Amino acid sequence: MLTLLSAMYLVSRTASAQAEPIRVLVTGAAGQIAYSLLYSIAKGDVFGKDQPIILVLLDITPMLPVLDGVVMELQDCALPLLREVIPTDKVEVGFKDLDAAILVGSMPRKEGMERKDLLKANVAIFKTQGEALEKNAKKTVKVLVVGNPANTNCLIASKSAPSIPKENFSCLTRLDHNRARSQVAIRVGVPSDSVKNVIIWGNHSSTQYPDVHHAIVNNHGKEMSGFDAVNDESWLKGDFISTVQQRGAAVIKARKLSSAMSAAKAICDHMRDIWFGTPDGEWVSMGIYSTGNSYGVPNDLMYSFPVMIKNKTWKVVDGLAINDFSRGKMDGTAAELVEERDTALTFLGA
Repeated sequence: MLTLLSAMYLVSRTASAQAEPIRVLVTGAAGQIAYSLLYSIAKGDVFGKDQPIILVLLDITPMLPVLDGVVMELQDCALPLLREVIPTDKVEVGFKDLDAAILVGSMPRKEGMERKDLLKANVAIFKTQGEALEKNAKKTVKVLVVGNPANTNCLIASKSAPSIPKENFSCLTRLDHNRARSQVAIRVGVPSDSVKNVIIWGNHSSTQYPDVHHAIVNNHGKEMSGFDAVNDESWLKGDFISTVQQRGAAVIKARKLSSAMSAAKAICDHMRDIWFGTPDGEWVSMGIYSTGNSYGVPNDLMYSFPVMIKNKTWKVVDGLAINDFSRGKMDGTAAELVEERDTALTFLGA
C-alpha cells in the first residue's frame, strides 16, 4: 500500500513539474494593491498549488526603480511555482501571450479634477491596453479590470480588443460583495462564510446596490434568509447599503490610503473562482457584459450581476425576484453607467 501511495505521489509531483507555466500580467505593479496581491498569486493561492507562474509586471517608466525592488522581494520569497518575473514599461512585452491579465493601474482622481477629465485619461489608458491585448495576448485570456472607474474602463478595454470574447472581460465588484457579506455576518454574529448569495448590482461606485433579498445565512446551525437572520429591515435598507457603498471612502479617511489588502484579497477570490468555479448553489458578484441579460439592465454596459462559474465560464443567475425597492436601486446605478459609457465613447473615437 505504501508503495502504491508513493508511486501516486511521484506521479503527482512529476505532473506538477511538467505543467506549462501560465503568463499572468499585473499592471500598476509597483503600487500598493499589487504589493498585497503578488505574493498570493506567486505562491499558488489563485491559479492552483501545482500551477507554475510567469509573472509579468507592468508599470509606467518612472516606477521602474520601485518595480525592481518588488522583483527582488519576489525572488527572495523563494517560491517554487514562480518560474520567472518580467518587469516592464512596454505594453508589447507586458501583454504578450497572456493567460490572465489583472489591470490594476489607472489614473486616480486628483484634487480639482472633473469627472469627465478622469474618464478621458482612463479611456486613453484602457484603449491602449485593450489594443495591446488584441495584438499580443492569447484569445483565451481572462481579463480582470480593477482600476477605477472599473466598469467603464473594462468596457473600453473590451471594445478595443474586438477579437477577444466579451465574456473574457470582467471588472472587480468582489470587494463590495465581500464587504456586504462581512457586514451581514458581523450584524448576525456569525463567521463570514456562514453568509452566502449576497449580490452587488451595477457600478463599482457609490451608486452600487448591495442586495440581501436572496442571501442565506447559517445562523448557528439554522439556515434562514438574510432578512430573517438580521431581523432589522430598516438597517438592511439603510445603513447597511450606505456602509457598503461608502466603505472605500471610509478606509481612505482612516488610513489616508485606499483599500489594498482587502482589494488584493477580492482580486484573488475573483480570479480563483474564474479558474476553478463557484461552489454548488452559491453565486458571486462580478461586473460583466450586460447585453442579453434578463433583468432589464441596458445593453452594452459592464454591470455587476450575480454569477455562477463553471469551466472558466460565467452564467448570470436568472429568475431572481426583483421588488420595487431593488428595481429602483438597480435602475439608478445603471443610469450612472450609461452616462459614464456615453461620455467615455465620445473620447474613444477622439
